[in-house]
Amino acid sequence: MSAIEITKEFLEELVDLIQEQNQEELIPILEKFYPADIAELFDDIELEEALYIASLLEPQKKVDVLTELESDTKLQFLSGYTNDEIANDFFAYIDSDDAADILNSMDTTQGKEILRTLEDKEHSKNIASLLKFADNVAGGLMAKELIKVKLHWTVKQCTDEIRLQAEDVSKIYTVYVVDDYDELVGWVSLKTILLAKEKMTVDEIYNDNIIYEYTYTSGEEVAATIQKYNLVALPIVDAFNRLVGRITFDDIIDFVKDEADKDYQMLSGISGGKDTSDTVISNTRARLPWLVVGLAGGIASSLVIGGFEQELAKNVQLALFMPLIMAMAGNVGVQSSSIMVQGLANNSITNSDVWAKLGKELAIAVINGLVCSGLLMGYGFISGNHLDIMMTVSLALLSVILMAAIIGTVVPLALDRLKIDPALATGPFITTSNDLLGLFLYFMIGNLFLT
Repeated sequence: MSAIEITKEFLEELVDLIQEQNQEELIPILEKFYPADIAELFDDIELEEALYIASLLEPQKKVDVLTELESDTKLQFLSGYTNDEIANDFFAYIDSDDAADILNSMDTTQGKEILRTLEDKEHSKNIASLLKFADNVAGGLMAKELIKVKLHWTVKQCTDEIRLQAEDVSKIYTVYVVDDYDELVGWVSLKTILLAKEKMTVDEIYNDNIIYEYTYTSGEEVAATIQKYNLVALPIVDAFNRLVGRITFDDIIDFVKDEADKDYQMLSGISGGKDTSDTVISNTRARLPWLVVGLAGGIASSLVIGGFEQELAKNVQLALFMPLIMAMAGNVGVQSSSIMVQGLANNSITNSDVWAKLGKELAIAVINGLVCSGLLMGYGFISGNHLDIMMTVSLALLSVILMAAIIGTVVPLALDRLKIDPALATGPFITTSNDLLGLFLYFMIGNLFLT
C-alpha cells in the first residue's frame, strides 16, 4: 500500500461519494488509505463528513486515525461522539500517553467522566496517573504500556507472561527486567528469550547495562539521550528506580517537532504555541505582549535619539546611518542568540565550554565587524562623504556588532541558568534590546569623535 496524494479533484469526488453515502465505492478507497492519509483528509472536510468516513473504518484503524490528528482536530472530531463512545470505542484501544494528551486538552469535567466510563479500569488508572505530570517532562511523555519480566522467572514463565502483556502493547521493542520491588535492573531481547532453554532463569540471560531516565527529566534531555544512544525506546523510572513507563522514538519526535514550532514562533514574537485554528482572542494574547515590548523599545529609542538632539543638529549625516546601525545590531544579535539557543537545545554546549563558545562568537563578530566596517568606509569614499563622519560611523558599526554578539551570546546562557526557556532571547526581545543599546553606543561614539 503506497501513500496517496489528496488532490483537489480527488477530494471533490470523495465528498460527492460521502454525500451520496456510497459505501460500495468509499470502503475500497478508504482501505487503500493509511491512517495518516485519512487524518490529513479530515482537515479538509466537514465534521459530519469525517464522522461518516470514520463509521466505515475498522475499529482499530479508526483509533489509529484519531492518534494521527492534530490536537485541535482531535477535539473537534471527538465532539461528534458521546463520552461513553470516546471511552470505550477510542480510549480503550490507544496508548495511555495519547489518551492523556487528549484529556489534557479537554474540559476537566468531561475528562473525569470519560475515565469513569472506561470499562478497562486498569487502563483508566494508567491514564490518570500520567495527568499529574507536566507535558514537557518524561512523566508526561511516557506511555505505561510495556513488557516487563521478573529477575527470578524462568524463560518459560517469561514467554507465557509476554503473551499476556503483549495484548496491551502495540509495539514491542525491548523486554525490561525488574526485581521483586519493581526496580529496573536491566533488559533482555526477544531473540535471547526465544533461543534460551525454558528452564533457564532471567538472571542468567539478561543484560544489566541499561539506559534510563527519571519521570522528572526534561523532554529535551530525553530527546538528547535517545539521539545519543540511537534508542527506539527509553525506559522511565520514578525516584525509587521503579519502572513506570517508556518513551518511544515516535513520541519524542512529536515532542521535538512541537518544541521546534514553539521556538520558531518565539523567534517571530508569538508565545504559547498558537496556530491558525485558535481564536482571535487567544492569538491576540500570544502576539500582543511582544508587540508591546517592541513599542516600549521604540519609545526608548526615541528618547535616546532625543537625548542626542544637539549632536544630531551639528552632524545631520549621523541620522542617515541610524537605520543601518539598528539593522546590523538586530541581525547580529539574532544570529548569535539563535546559535546559542540551538546549542543549548541539543546539549552541544556544556558548562566546560561556555567560555570557548563565547570567545568563538567574539572572534566571529570581530571578523564580521571589520569586514562590514571596511565595506562601509569604501562606500563613504566612493559616495564622497566626509572622512571623519565615515570613520566615526565605521568605528560605531564595529562596536555595535561586538556588543550585539556579546548580548546575543550571554542572554541565552543566562536564561538557561535561570531555568527560563532560552528561546525567549531570540526574536523581538533581542532585536529591541540591541536596537536600543546600539543607538546609544552609536551616539556616544559620535559625541566623542565629532565634538
